[in-house]
Amino acid sequence: MTIPDKNTLFPLENYDRLCFLKNIIKNPNIVVGDYTYYDDFEDVANFEKNVKYHFDFVGDQLIIGKFCMIASGVTFIMNGANHLSKSISTYPFAIFGKDWQHAMDGKTYPTKGNTVIGNDVWIGFNATIMPGINIGDGAIIASNATVTKDVPPYAVVGGNPAKVIRKRFSDEGITKLLELKWWNWPIEKITANVHHLTGEHLDRLK
Repeated sequence: MTIPDKNTLFPLENYDRLCFLKNIIKNPNIVVGDYTYYDDFEDVANFEKNVKYHFDFVGDQLIIGKFCMIASGVTFIMNGANHLSKSISTYPFAIFGKDWQHAMDGKTYPTKGNTVIGNDVWIGFNATIMPGINIGDGAIIASNATVTKDVPPYAVVGGNPAKVIRKRFSDEGITKLLELKWWNWPIEKITANVHHLTGEHLDRLK
């Protein structure tokens, strides 16, 4: 078998606008699975620039599964963007110090936890993912969508705020796919099944 090398930075010969994403990530709070790729119209280095408000002191992670497809312009908003929302003012007085430095004593900014993208997820051009969102395996996020709520596995969502447009498979089919977890198979088994993985018949998977 001749299998694409998951540790290759640019898997397409003579094309440096698509990369296997895990191989360019420097931030330890961004975790990416094998074979997930990022395609950028200008420079793949833009990926980490598009993970916004990702401050070390907050400690939240962006976790992306295997075999995901992330288009140019996708933005992840992390918890560092959050302000107080139940207080009288949302203004972050304390960050400016001086006589405002103790404004947050005994208080914390809200956090929604890690942002988790499942496996085999396709995120379309210019989509925005808000903090703490969980996107299920096999989901499709439409171009320009703004995802403000968790996305079920194998759902297609779009709009602002993003809403479920349809399911990709029947409930029975989704259950079977979530049990199969094909992305965790040995790469040799995946390779032997790529013709079926690009088909529509679940029962043909070996």
